[in-house]
This record gives sequence, C-alpha cells and structure tokens, in this order.
Amino acid sequence: MPIKKIIQDTETEAGKIDYWVNYLTELGEIYLPKVAAATLTLVVGWWLISRINYWFKKILVNREVEISLIPFLCSLVNALLKVLLLVTVASMVGIATTSFVAVLGAASLAVGLALQGSLSNFAGGVIILLFKPFKVGDLIESDGILGVVQSITVLNTILATPADNTAILPNGQVANNKVLNYTKENNRRVDLTIGIGYDEDVDKAKAVLLEAMRKVPKVLESPAPFVGIIGFGDSSVDLAVRPYAKSGEYWDVYFAANEAIKKALDDSNIEIPYPHQVEIRK
Repeated sequence: MPIKKIIQDTETEAGKIDYWVNYLTELGEIYLPKVAAATLTLVVGWWLISRINYWFKKILVNREVEISLIPFLCSLVNALLKVLLLVTVASMVGIATTSFVAVLGAASLAVGLALQGSLSNFAGGVIILLFKPFKVGDLIESDGILGVVQSITVLNTILATPADNTAILPNGQVANNKVLNYTKENNRRVDLTIGIGYDEDVDKAKAVLLEAMRKVPKVLESPAPFVGIIGFGDSSVDLAVRPYAKSGEYWDVYFAANEAIKKALDDSNIEIPYPHQVEIRK
C-alpha cells in the first residue's frame, strides 16, 4: 500500500481501524496456512521421532548391543532428528535458517577438529560394541599385543596380557587395525617348530612326535595332530608340530607339548641340534 494512501486513511479513526484490519487480514492470509502446516508438521514429526526412537532401541536390544551404549545412541538419534525437525518447521514459517545451519556446521567442525583423537576412539568403540568382533573374556591380538579382553569402554579396550600386565588400547586403533580373535572358534591350533639333526631318521622322528602329542593331556583327537617338514636350517631339519586344543586350554597344551617333545626325542636318542663352538689350534 502506498505511503501517502496510508497517511490519508489513518488521519481519521475509522481509517486507522480499516488500515489495521486490512493489514492483519493480509498477514493472516499469508502466514496462517504456513503456521498451520508448520504446527501439523511439528506434531506429526514429534510423534514419528518417538516411534523411530522406540524401534531403534528395540533393534539395539535385539542385536544385544552393549547395554551401556543403548541410552547414548538413542539420545543421539533423538536429538539429531529433533534438531532437523525444528529447522524444517522454522523454514516453513519463513524464518531464515541458512545462517543458523552455517553456524551449527562451523561449530561442529571446530569441535570435531579439537577432539579428533577422542572422536576417532569413540567411533571405534561404537563400531566394536555394535558389531562385536570380540567380547569380554576373548583372547585377542591387536597391534602386536596379545591378551584377554577385560573390558570394552566407549574409548578404550583393556586387555590382561600373559605377563600379567594391563594393556589399554585406543578403540580407534583397534577398529582400524587387524585383530586376531583366538577365542572366536572352539578349537585352536598350537604351532611348534622342532629341529632334528640331518643324520636322524625323519620318519622315525615324525612317528615319535605324533605319539608324544597323542599322550599330551587336552590335545584333541579331532582334528588330529600333524607333523611334517617345514624347512631346512643350517644344522637341522625343521619339523612343524601341530596339535589342536580347546581355545581356553591353549597354553596348557602349548607348555605340555613342548615338554613332551623334549622327553620323547631324548628317550628315542634323536638329536636336537644346538650351536657348537670349535676351538681351532694353530
């Protein structure tokens, strides 16, 4: 409406009333449909978010995700969806959200850069707890460290090593590196390498070692132990001795097998070569 016309119409009381009635009517025609649509979107969206959060929690429980992680993941999803809904509703009523989104993105980037290491470990912890490549009580090896998993937190995995030490591994490192889980399968192969002299009878040595493995307590009959030539050293023929054990009895079999091998070879007069020093006299 032109400025002069507004001034003329508002010089009288009736003109003022007509002006404000027309002005409010125009605003109503413009904004009431937007407000109604935005309100409907807000109500329906809020209800949908609650249902999504309920089903998301149910999925996590069914997948047996770590109980301490479920509330955090549900709260995170709930907050992200509600922020997205509020930004959508604000844009529907004509509020400019570009600046708000830009500021939010810049703040998120700054926080992400400041907490880059912690966020990497957090993401790794979420992946480990969700997909469960290992669990508490498993014997694993990661980044050259062997140990039994004592606990899995959001940021770290804690191992008890065979040397009775505690190893704390960042989850980002564990998630991105190779992990060997020795407990995942019921059985575990014990890898031993034994050298015998070149003058010894290989077939006899193999028979002696196989018999010794069969007598070791806790060595499995199936898969059966295996003995075969694995290589040739400077002073020995190297034999691979491969008995199998239950995963939880690995170390018992490992030490008992080594002891049984030494005794069996000694009893059979089969030489185990060792370095000799020869004195040369002039």
